[in-house]
Amino acid sequence: MLEIIEENPLESEENMGKGQEKAGQKSSVKGEKQEEEPQKEQQQEKAEKKENLDQEEQQNKQIRDMGQVTLHENSKRYKVELLTIIGEVEGHESAPSHSKTTKYEHVLPKLAMIEDDESVDGLLVLLNTVGGDVEAGLAIAEMIASLSVPTVSLVLGGGHSIGVPMAVSADYSFVVPSATMVIHPVRSNGMFIGVAQSYRNMEKIQDRITTFISSHTHMSQERLEELMLDTTQLVKDVGTMLEGPEAVKEGLIDEVGGMKEALGKLYELIGEEKSKSPEK
Repeated sequence: MLEIIEENPLESEENMGKGQEKAGQKSSVKGEKQEEEPQKEQQQEKAEKKENLDQEEQQNKQIRDMGQVTLHENSKRYKVELLTIIGEVEGHESAPSHSKTTKYEHVLPKLAMIEDDESVDGLLVLLNTVGGDVEAGLAIAEMIASLSVPTVSLVLGGGHSIGVPMAVSADYSFVVPSATMVIHPVRSNGMFIGVAQSYRNMEKIQDRITTFISSHTHMSQERLEELMLDTTQLVKDVGTMLEGPEAVKEGLIDEVGGMKEALGKLYELIGEEKSKSPEK
């Protein structure tokens, strides 16, 4: 005998409702996932934008405070630190508040950081300085000369007095055609005791400067001292003013050039350094 099972219409409707409910739940979960994905992308974009803005703000603050910035948008992706030396080089005593200054207590830690940071590939130094404190200037020059990364300097406007050792401390130096560099004897501010010992002390300070310059250029110490003691060029002063091409001709600076040439040379030196040490 065949048993006829009658299906309860209420149960079938209930089962259909449950099925539709499950399908609805599945579609709603899918919809939620689809909605979550663009939200995550938007959040990531916002986070990236915020990070970029923070980096830009930090860089702008660094430029405002110390004239320093990191250059890394070049095609070779080299990380180059930029250091500007402008106005008066401030040493152990503060310069007047209205003077543009480069504070050596800002520059020395920066140079130490560059040497310690393995991600830094090179250093570009821009100079437009009237000179300043001898001890501070020589300290900066010695620090630049002792760096293991390639270094290039560019004299813009002027590189006078103690600015000369800082300009020649780099591995390669440039000067723009309109720039000038003044070489003159050491001066002293404040009380000066007129005895032989004072003269010998000044002579030793001057000898330290000329020795450093001659050891980092193609100019002899004798020629430097000759230019320092020239009485025919400067009004009410002793020394020599060299324009860009003259500084190159004398062997003080390596080449006449601008920003393009300076960066090009630095990239070249970095490439040579990396070819010697492929792991860097």
